[in-house]
Order: sequence, then C-alpha cells, then structure tokens
Amino acid sequence: MPIVSKYSNERVEKIIEQLMDVLVKESASPDLALMCLGNTVTDVISQMPTKQREKVVENFADALKQSIK
Repeated sequence: MPIVSKYSNERVEKIIEQLMDVLVKESASPDLALMCLGNTVTDVISQMPTKQREKVVENFADALKQSIK
C-alpha cells in the first residue's frame, strides 16, 4: 500500500530544492552535505518530545534504507 503524506509533493519538492541550492552554493562535498543534513536532522529530532524520539529515529532510518534500494 502506498504511503500517503499529509504534505503536498510540491511543498516537499520546493523545500528539497532550496536545501540543495544551499549545498550547491556552498560547493559542499557529499560528506560535508551529509554531515550538515545529519546535524539538521538531529536538531529537528531534538525538538520533539523525548518519548517520541526513538520511534522517529527508527522510522527515519527505515525510510532512508528503503529509499536507496
């Protein structure tokens, strides 16, 4: 069954484009880009209630693994 997002594809694509624009503007190498994005993910997760964090991290990691298969 397909996953239904509460966010429009257009909104998601716009934000991704903006993030990628910054990385390109900064000439970020893949390892630097991953480090920056990883730190951003950590900051976002840190703003969530403590009880939710572990499940969010598991879901995020699972989704990331699925996206590269």
